[in-house]
Amino acid sequence: MGKSDKETMNTSKKQYWRVLTIAILCSLTWIYLFPKDTSLNTNTQKTERKFTVMGTFAHTVIYGKTELTEKASAEISEIFSQIEKVCNIFDPESEISRLNKTAYTKAFKCSPLLWNIFNSSRRDYAKSGGAFDVSARPLMLLWGFYRKRGDTLPSAIEIKEAQSKTGLDKIVFDNKKHTVKFTVPGMSIDFGGIAKGIAVQSAVEKIKAMGIKHGVIDLGGNMYCLGRPPAPKKSYTIGIRDPLAKNKICAKLSLHNQAVATSGNYERYVTIKGRHYTHIMNPKTGKPVEDMLSVSVLNPSAGEADFLSTAIFILGIDFAKKVCKANPEIGVFIVRRNPKDKSKTETIQIGKLKISPSP
Repeated sequence: MGKSDKETMNTSKKQYWRVLTIAILCSLTWIYLFPKDTSLNTNTQKTERKFTVMGTFAHTVIYGKTELTEKASAEISEIFSQIEKVCNIFDPESEISRLNKTAYTKAFKCSPLLWNIFNSSRRDYAKSGGAFDVSARPLMLLWGFYRKRGDTLPSAIEIKEAQSKTGLDKIVFDNKKHTVKFTVPGMSIDFGGIAKGIAVQSAVEKIKAMGIKHGVIDLGGNMYCLGRPPAPKKSYTIGIRDPLAKNKICAKLSLHNQAVATSGNYERYVTIKGRHYTHIMNPKTGKPVEDMLSVSVLNPSAGEADFLSTAIFILGIDFAKKVCKANPEIGVFIVRRNPKDKSKTETIQIGKLKISPSP
């Protein structure tokens, strides 16, 4: 292993723990979630677990028959671990790391799990007109979200060069052989904007099949509320953090049998020349998104909620309205800088939401 390879690996390890710490701080708050379990009887219990996985913090609470809750919690942990093994870009031995290293020189044969994640990514890329792009990693590298670039902005030439290495249209997918082939050197994939949502949705489907009807699964702010909470509450209430004041809640959102995901300009950013740049990248401009601060999406699917929160953060209000018009089950809560006065913020509610401002 050469010196540059060692430096990259060390940087990846440091970045992994940095991202993990930030993710724990940035998760949607659970402060309002769990009432007293007044409806639980001797045949029903609450199993609660907290653990780190996929570079973030997981928190699960499962209600049900005693013999099922422990098993369901273990199944959730196993699903998350399997997806982490496939998608962890900070592990040089993960499947996605091996693909990124070799997919330009030869077609890479995907496991069934990785192929399914790619299929979801391809659908989302098409739905967003290329704005949601899991191949935007070269731009993230350029801007210093994986390793520090110093106190200089990328030049127009550097941005254009990085953009030439992005775009799922530059990848050959063999639908019969389940292989992936890069057509441009230097391309790489990062499923950070979709893997957690897919993991949560997979876990929900698994425990529902086991007979679990009530509970909450949270993976770094990608959350699904299954059924209803214990009586007397009729729905779960989630506090959405203020993107500009981490100790404040800007709104409270009620839901049941729904997922919620938030993409936001929270602690994960780079600072260049004293200015903060969010980690959410617009691949069309090659630059981080500006003025959008937070997007929370309610959706029956955790995978869709995860994708849409990022896509709407990039594409804005018109895209959010289009999405909600096409699917009345979707709700969107946006916090952004006021277009007329950037020193002020405004909130926008679109679609199906049951939400109230928080003092």
